[in-house]
Amino acid sequence: MPEHTSTGHSEPDEPDTNGPAASEGYQRRHREYEGRHRADPEGLSVWATAQSTGPVQRRGRYVPESVKHPARMLPAIAAHAIHAYTQPGDLVVDPMCGIGTTLVEAVHAGRDAFGIEYEPQWSNIADANIHHAHSQGATGRASVIRGDATRLVSLVPAALTGQAALVVTSPPYGPTVHGLVRPGEGGVVKHDDRYGEDKGNLAYRDLTGLADGFAQILHGCATLLRPGGVVVVTARPWRKRGELVDLPSAVIAAGLRAGLVPIERCVALLAAVRDGHLVARPSFFQLQQVRKARSSGVPMHLIAHEDVLIFAKETSPKDGTGVVA
Repeated sequence: MPEHTSTGHSEPDEPDTNGPAASEGYQRRHREYEGRHRADPEGLSVWATAQSTGPVQRRGRYVPESVKHPARMLPAIAAHAIHAYTQPGDLVVDPMCGIGTTLVEAVHAGRDAFGIEYEPQWSNIADANIHHAHSQGATGRASVIRGDATRLVSLVPAALTGQAALVVTSPPYGPTVHGLVRPGEGGVVKHDDRYGEDKGNLAYRDLTGLADGFAQILHGCATLLRPGGVVVVTARPWRKRGELVDLPSAVIAAGLRAGLVPIERCVALLAAVRDGHLVARPSFFQLQQVRKARSSGVPMHLIAHEDVLIFAKETSPKDGTGVVA
């Protein structure tokens, strides 16, 4: 899914940090992983994935309708993960594939891939993007399964169990993300800013429900992984009513509940590196929110990266595969 880009402003049906997600029970559920995964500055890995803008990365490589998805993953992020963790001919999976960014980058790299997508409008565009990639000479094979990824095991052929070298995905950041803008009579008008209208979409759950659903998805992904395979999840915090919602920590907790072990925590830049400096690439909404916050005395800064959380399977007592927690 996404190049997820959070608006940073309050939406009525976004995850609520003042609701169950902030309750004492919610905090207790996360104690199991506190202290188990801390970023080591000496081991930090930074991915330079925004040397060119998202539109430039997609131009000619994706069908024009792709721009309608409000949370497209940067192609360079998917491509970096694919080249870092797989070899030609390997199987790559994205259980929330959106317009098919992971699948397109996989087939261009000579890997096979499949994705699952809940919303038909996005799965149709993903199919078109795969066809477009093949018309450009991509050699890998790819397909899209339409369905609910929380039921991944029932959607995927049993023959694919234990076959995936890599899973690349990202959870939704609430029902609305950046979208597109155009001038209107009353100012700027926002459009194409929702994943869809179906309330069954994971994006419509609060943070607790989102984390639970994502844990189900990751559990299904774990059954697909071959020995030595990894899961790569991009995530970043967002703000609601000025409070920071720690989505990366919720993803780590979900991974642990799914039987996965965090093995790396990297940074995928959303800013370009030029002469030793970061060149931010903020959206209209990010700039608007930061300006509003600063005008009211809140020292908010632009987000310039996504967390990249990398998991492996826990060791199986039967065959010894995976990673010891």
